[in-house]
Amino acid sequence: MSARTVLSAADYLSALVDDGSYESWDTAPKQPSTGAADYPAELAAAAVHSGADESVLTGSARICGQPVVVLVSEFGFLGGSIGEAAAERLVAAITRATALGLPILAAPASGGTRMQEGTPAFVRMSSIAAAVRAHKDAGLLYVVHLRHPTTGGTMASWGGLGQMTWAEPGALTGFLGPKVYRGLYHRDFPRDVQRAENLHRVGLVDRVADVEVVRWEVGLLLDLLASPLEPDEVSDMKVGARVEQGDVDAGPTADVWASVVATRRPDRPALTEFLAGAATELLPLNGTGAGERDRSVVVAFARIAGTACVVVGQDRAAQVAGAPLGPAGLRQARRGFRVARELGLPVVTVVDTPGADLSRDAEEGGLAFEIARCLEDLTTHPHPTVCVLLAEGTGGGALALVPAQHAVATSASWLAALPPEGASVISHGVTDRAADLARAQRIGAYDLRAAGVVHAVVAVSGEDLVAAYPEIVEEIRQGFSTRRTCSR
Repeated sequence: MSARTVLSAADYLSALVDDGSYESWDTAPKQPSTGAADYPAELAAAAVHSGADESVLTGSARICGQPVVVLVSEFGFLGGSIGEAAAERLVAAITRATALGLPILAAPASGGTRMQEGTPAFVRMSSIAAAVRAHKDAGLLYVVHLRHPTTGGTMASWGGLGQMTWAEPGALTGFLGPKVYRGLYHRDFPRDVQRAENLHRVGLVDRVADVEVVRWEVGLLLDLLASPLEPDEVSDMKVGARVEQGDVDAGPTADVWASVVATRRPDRPALTEFLAGAATELLPLNGTGAGERDRSVVVAFARIAGTACVVVGQDRAAQVAGAPLGPAGLRQARRGFRVARELGLPVVTVVDTPGADLSRDAEEGGLAFEIARCLEDLTTHPHPTVCVLLAEGTGGGALALVPAQHAVATSASWLAALPPEGASVISHGVTDRAADLARAQRIGAYDLRAAGVVHAVVAVSGEDLVAAYPEIVEEIRQGFSTRRTCSR
């Protein structure tokens, strides 16, 4: 790896936080006695070299006007390594932020545990992780910007626990440092595996970005969480075409098979268009955070109907283009549910799928198990949940995102255990009775409303799905303010 400049903690903070807003929380570190005669001299030299008294600086600041606590490595101090004093500083800052109800941005650049202090320093990684867990359990934000380099115990503790994670372009980010690997195994570690871009590719980090982009996106996220409800003008929307649950005679008598055919058109609007029309702010996450990335499901922080929320949506366009809905996509959905639970946010699910991946990989990857876990997570979410049945809803992959406290369907949508052709095969041994099965199995939006599966239907005029988006947003607004349970 070629040498590169690592920003000092002071320079990084200067680029990250609002001018003049940083206030240090640090006190003079109490260094342990290691028995090594030259260690005090190493510490003194590191302080002179870096201009810092330890390998991490902590304090309060503002980013785009919003208060935040920052934990920033000083790589110039013994490679950003974490000894007992640095660990204690991190735990103290995290604990204080939790007590004050403040979000945290961690920006490590560290080789990990400080070797000069041995195992007593090594085991302190667990106390840092415990403090982060307590912070999340208090409903507070913890995000991470992985700087170059971040490896070892730092990556495996406070660097690896972000609810959202960025990484510097080209940064070395991994567990075992390449120098150690080379010394142990007498060969180089596979090229570019421990790179920020590769971690993004496999769904371990959400964005590859420098500090200027991180500042802007963290500012957006802090604003979302600081003002979860924005004052909106009272809607004067005409909702005469809306069908409430209980209006069992309401709704047109259009043939549901026509809806099945229309929703399968490759050129119709899907998730991307819906989010563009429904969300006023959007900050996507990437992957499961555990080494998987699936384009079939989109998870994002968003503001919809004036409310901060987490969106979990099925991207039909990606699915029909070769990224079928598999277990990794459902694990991404569950990541969204988990983050929303931790931060006390409502969830909006968007159902639009031709069905889950039917393959050996999907079976061995736990497809059915992940559907079950999604159902468990969504039905027990402690904050408001809203489902939008946008169009196609085929099989268990669709059902995984359906059982919300408030569910709205477009009149063109449908939900079925199997594609009608599959139901026809089971019932008649052939696929050409699909239209009859679609009608008989009550899969259409108005049938779902009559059965209590959805609470409202938004009428779509012809095939103009986009025109229905404002009314869907109005339904989401009502869902955020009304808790009730759909039939499951």
